[in-house]
Amino acid sequence: MEAKGDNYTLFNCDNCFLNNFTSLFLSEEERRLICASANQLHFKKGEMILKQGATSTSIGFLHKGIVKFTYQKDAKKNYIMTVVSGPKLIGQANLFFREKNIFSIIAVEDCDICFLENRQVLGVLENHGKFLLSLVERSTDMFQSSIFNFISLAHNHVHGRIADILIFLWENVYKNSEYEFTLTRKEISEFAACSHENVISVLSTYNKEGLISFEGRKIIIMDLNKLKEISKNG
Repeated sequence: MEAKGDNYTLFNCDNCFLNNFTSLFLSEEERRLICASANQLHFKKGEMILKQGATSTSIGFLHKGIVKFTYQKDAKKNYIMTVVSGPKLIGQANLFFREKNIFSIIAVEDCDICFLENRQVLGVLENHGKFLLSLVERSTDMFQSSIFNFISLAHNHVHGRIADILIFLWENVYKNSEYEFTLTRKEISEFAACSHENVISVLSTYNKEGLISFEGRKIIIMDLNKLKEISKNG
């Protein structure tokens, strides 16, 4: 994790998505109050951003990069709940629900993140019901994918689960039919709740059937409709 000096920022606050979003609800003075406590940090791939069980003191704005939300059941069981790409607010569920982080957030690739202190945000929220409602809605939207993923785990076979994940990554994270696979095979297995070997086998099958192709670490989706059909049939 790298912090920058007082006279250097990773990105310009005036032009970022978060500033544009808050300007819909807050005055310039209120935005400056929140920004006064902001801390911009750079996280390298694999670094822990928020740790499950640790005291929750801030919410984050993911300016750039991709992160995964994980839940560790015990020393041997680790689950990926969802994967998101910036720009996006992260960690706001902790602002409303608990004093402890209910999951970990880990960088899937290098990330730039701005942290805002909970007490400053809550102080502003007391006078802005619409802003509060908007944050709740954004929290709900983020975890909708987690809910759908666990429905898939409960009802789909391995082929259906992995098809779901490929579709989700293409439509919601990488937003392109050709993307560098920054998620490892191990991470896919944690996302799909199956073995590493199953992931390799299914991806190999999809490749042989012409549904996807590989170019180094790049995955190219060749037949999205067929993947959606596999997903639908489970």
